[in-house]
Amino acid sequence: MAIKYTKHFLDKLENLFASSEYMLRYEKGTFKSGYCVLNDAKIVIVNKYFPLEGKINALIDILIELNLDPADFKDKANHDFLTDLRQTQLKF
Repeated sequence: MAIKYTKHFLDKLENLFASSEYMLRYEKGTFKSGYCVLNDAKIVIVNKYFPLEGKINALIDILIELNLDPADFKDKANHDFLTDLRQTQLKF
């Protein structure tokens, strides 16, 4: 799967977080990497001033870092999307 820098692709990534136990928020802040993951509270914060490409790259980095299990997603579309995304990232 190719990473597409579109609003639709961003919506699919946001839907993954909505279906997981992590809450995704866009906030302003001085994050060195552009995002912050609070594992104990299960909150992911992304810099709201990032352009579309930056938000997508940050969310992909976070998904890889969190190592979510595709089997935990009840929706088959989210399961397949996360599996395809992981396989794409393993090639790099």
